[in-house]
Formats: sequence, structure tokens, C-alpha cells
Amino acid sequence: MTTNLLGPADTLLPEEPDVLASIANTGLDAADVVVAHPASPLAWALLSNNAYNAEKMIESYAFARVGYHRGLDALRKGGWKGHGPVPWSHAPNRGVLRAFYALQRAADAIGEEDEVERLGALLTDSDPTAAAAIEAEHPGH
Repeated sequence: MTTNLLGPADTLLPEEPDVLASIANTGLDAADVVVAHPASPLAWALLSNNAYNAEKMIESYAFARVGYHRGLDALRKGGWKGHGPVPWSHAPNRGVLRAFYALQRAADAIGEEDEVERLGALLTDSDPTAAAAIEAEHPGH
């Protein structure tokens, strides 16, 4: 955890072992994971990613929008006040950051430029390395 005397403390979400187990047990069938864990931003981000990869941009946007809201709920529950660090290096934060990224990408695909800019700022404020880390996992997307 980083101690930042000039700003808000890092938000560090709790682990989600049941969600990770569901992902492992379903072979990444994101729809089944969402049904089992509808509050998980990671599950919704995976579902959005699957739709995006299938070139279903409206579905990708809708799934990512749910993941975004589930992510905001999780962050607020974790003490987040609407801004500040959500470090990618803390693995349990990655579901929220993936949901933010998925919504930004889907918004870009449907031409929602204001949303793209707002989410880019949110991702950068959360962790400036997150988008690059996600893109590095899936080159060419």
C-alpha cells in the first residue's frame, strides 16, 4: 500500500476467490460467471470482452456499463470517495479496472466520445498503468 500524504489513500478491494473459482471452473464462460456472481465487475468485464471480440458492440457496451456500475459500488464499499488511486498492482482491483477499460473501449466503438474521454480520465486517475497492462494482455484489440 502506498502512503500518499498529498491525496487519498489507495483503494484496495478484497479478493474474490469464489469469482476466480467460477472463472476457472467454467472455462471462461462469462455468462455463467455473471449468473453465479452478478455483483462482480470482473465477470461483467469478461462478458463485455467476449461480446467485443464477437463484434457485438452494443452488447459489449451494455455489459461493460453494468460492470462499471458494479465496480463503482465495490469501490465505494471499499472506501473510495469518487477519485484516487486504485492500483493495478493489487490483483483484486483488476476487475474494476477491466470494467472501466471495457466501457471505454465499447464507448469508442459506438462513437460515444464524451464517455471515452471521461473513462480515460477515470482510468488514469485510478492507475495510469492499467490501460497499458490490459492492452498488453490482449495485443491487437
